Formats: sequence, structure tokens, C-alpha cells
Amino acid sequence: MAARKNRNRQRRRRGRFGFLYKLLSFLIVFAAVLAGCVVFFRVNQVVVEGNSRYSAQEIIEASGVEVGDNLFLVNRPQTAQSILRQLPYVENAVPVHRLPDTVELLITECTPAAVLECGGDWWLMDPRGKLLEQLGDNAINEAWGYPNVIGIHPLEPKEGEWISVEIGEQDKLEGLRQLLTALRDRGLVGGVTGFIDLSASSVIYFGYGESLTVAVPMTGDFDLRAFSLQRVLETYEQRGEVISGTLDLTYGDSEARLLTERWMPA
Repeated sequence: MAARKNRNRQRRRRGRFGFLYKLLSFLIVFAAVLAGCVVFFRVNQVVVEGNSRYSAQEIIEASGVEVGDNLFLVNRPQTAQSILRQLPYVENAVPVHRLPDTVELLITECTPAAVLECGGDWWLMDPRGKLLEQLGDNAINEAWGYPNVIGIHPLEPKEGEWISVEIGEQDKLEGLRQLLTALRDRGLVGGVTGFIDLSASSVIYFGYGESLTVAVPMTGDFDLRAFSLQRVLETYEQRGEVISGTLDLTYGDSEARLLTERWMPA
């Protein structure tokens, strides 16, 4: 009986030592792999894709990634935020690790969509309401050829930051963002000309092309309104006719009325 108990104790000891041995072996292997990654996986090149406004070197410098950095220690969210913070025209930045030694920076740049005035200065903005740069005086507004946003007043505008307005104008700002984003997604934002008037409480008026004004509700399904505009434009193009007047898209989700007289800001 005593011998059997001793054998059982020895088996339990061997079992415990076996587990500790396996754990120690795993830790040694893990440490060796980690050391290998630190020693061998160094960044030898940083490449940039999708850029046009900024040079590759400007983007690399803004990213903070340098040749010689450890590939696996490059913090991708931090790298992306560094680029977005320093380069206003970058809409999105995606750092990608390419084994064995490359960091690729995939860049999406902002699309300028409109200008707006604040305190005598003109600012260029993208469809999402990001201020891209300060342009200067009225002459630059005409030279750039972007529509002028009327009816909202930015508070302390700064390059690379989002437009902020007083509480009473927040619905108008949100309507502007959704409208421009919907038009951009359908490839129509480049056709907006002259003005985007947010002065009314429930309707947005904007110029399109050379002789058309479009009216849409301040709130609602902007993608559906953009689709309706696209469909009307395609219909007139197929007929070989020039569309002019005021295209009123405020009546219903799929109803469009073309008025012969063109609405223009006061």
C-alpha cells in the first residue's frame, strides 16, 4: 500500500514538472520568435499610393515612419492620425504592413466641393464639411470656380478642422454635408455651380450647370434626391436638350417638377 502511494506521488510530481517544462519551452520559443522579428523585420522602404496633391515624401514625413523602424511596431492607427492631422487634403490614410520589409501608405484625398466666407476670408471645404485651406479675398472665389455657400456662418474656422456653427444653424450644416456627400457619391458634385443657398428654413437651393437651379428639402433622403437629379439630367442629355429653370425636388421622393423661371439668390 505504501509503495503504491509513493508511485502516485512520483507520477503527480512528473506531471507538474512536465507542465512546467512545456510552459518554459513555449516561452523560450516565443521569445526567440519575438527577438527574430525585432532583429530581422526592419522597415527598408515606405511606399505611398493614391496621392496627387502631396508628394510621397511629404506623406512619409507626416506619417513618422522611418527606415530602420521595426515593421511590427509601426502603430497603424497612430500613423494614420498623424497623416490626417498634418495634411488637410487627406481624407483617409491606411498604413499596411507588407512582409518582409515594407510599409505601404494608402491615401484617399479630399474632393474640394464649395467655398464659404467668414470674416472677410474665403475657405475651401470638402463635401463632409472639412476646411481644406483659406483662400483669401473675393477674387479667389471666382478664380477657383466653386459654389459659394450662403446662409451659415462658421465659428473660428481653422485649416484641416470641421466646420462648426451655432446651434441654430446645425441642421443647415448637416443638410449641406449630406447633400454634397450624396452628390459626390453619384459623381455630380463637380456640376454644382454658383451658389448653395441655405438661407431658407426648410429648402436648399443650389446652382447646377450653366442655367439650372435645383431645390431639395433641408432634411430627408439626399441620396434619393441626388438620384432624381441624375435621372432628369440623363433624360435631357439623351434628348439632346439643355435643361434650364428651377428643378423642384421638394414635392415627393420620386417627383420632380421643372419650372421655367430660374430661382436665384437675392
